[in-house]
Amino acid sequence: MQLIFIRHGETLWNKEGRVQGITDVELSDEGIKQAQLLALSLKNHNIEAILVSPLKRAIQTARIINEFHNLDIQTQCELIELDAGDFEGLSFRELMNDQKEFLKKWITNPASVKMPNGESLIEVQNRAWCAVEKIIGGGKNTLIVSHNFTIAAILCRLREISLD
Repeated sequence: MQLIFIRHGETLWNKEGRVQGITDVELSDEGIKQAQLLALSLKNHNIEAILVSPLKRAIQTARIINEFHNLDIQTQCELIELDAGDFEGLSFRELMNDQKEFLKKWITNPASVKMPNGESLIEVQNRAWCAVEKIIGGGKNTLIVSHNFTIAAILCRLREISLD
């Protein structure tokens, strides 16, 4: 059994340097190209299942990859990105100017902080791990299309590494 973790392609908010979190932003033209290139590189892999976050950018990426596999794409709510709460839609520049103390905590000890009106990395890891346990139980080569913090949290758990 193999688990293949894929982060969605670029969005306009990625390009603009904005916090996306669970805001449902679609892929940019560049993100579509990235997904198409990735699909080509994965076309000969023995993928038996595709699980995806319910956000559009992840679903778009999964659908493009699936053009070579023709599988039923299964949406898993547990694979959604970190809820960035009050920070969603803000530019990274705005965060650096207005949230210096929070960012210091986030950089030095990310596992100890929670996004204002959002989630912590530990919460993301716990919910995402529920999806991974189901996947492992299924025993199939599985492609998982998700998001930066969600994938990082899962990989930390798999490798028994601290979220810090």
